[in-house]
Amino acid sequence: MKWRSLQESGSYSDMRPLREIFAERKELIAKYVPADVQAVHARAVSGLKTHGLASKALKVGDKSPSFELPDHNGRAVSSANLLAKGRLVLLFIRGRWCPFCVGQMEAMNYIASEITAAGAALVAVSPQTEKQAFFMHDQHKVAFPLLVDAHNEVARQFGLVYRVPDEQQGLYRSTFVNLPFVNGDSSWELPIPATFVIDRDGTILFASANEDYTDRPEPLEVLSAIRFANESARLRLE
Repeated sequence: MKWRSLQESGSYSDMRPLREIFAERKELIAKYVPADVQAVHARAVSGLKTHGLASKALKVGDKSPSFELPDHNGRAVSSANLLAKGRLVLLFIRGRWCPFCVGQMEAMNYIASEITAAGAALVAVSPQTEKQAFFMHDQHKVAFPLLVDAHNEVARQFGLVYRVPDEQQGLYRSTFVNLPFVNGDSSWELPIPATFVIDRDGTILFASANEDYTDRPEPLEVLSAIRFANESARLRLE
């Protein structure tokens, strides 16, 4: 199961802010998805907010755990190696079946080269299998590595993991979102979407985690955090 981008038939060229793109997708969902189905997803998000999952995630000033994960081509990617070269932008997403994850990946593609120019690496992490990560990378022309976090082991260290509620599991099964197949395990666990900018010493400089999967930081906000860190470092040296 995967979600088709609205731009899949051609080259993606939507330069609007991510919030506008997401607002459009929410409108389509409100129009075409039955109200009872929407209610199931709303209750799942509300439950996560009640438990304050995002408040338990790593925050600015915390130290990021080190990790090594395979990418969409099976190549090992080490956080230590990435941080040895510069700062790191780390995105946690749910998978290729999620339209909001797809939207975020396509939007981040637009600033991937600017992130590199600012001296940072960009990677995304999901619990989906290497095969699913490869399909997502290829289908959406992702310009950065998609890392495979089997069993959400790294996401768990960042405080992002939850188990999909039984009610929502049933809904996913009925709509062919087969998470045990997509993720290669039967845990029905996912990360809440999150974005981190990590300094070379592992200190988290920017953190955004949200139980609501339809709410992600703007790509330019992430880029601004990197540039601010660069300027701060330059001023300290003067």
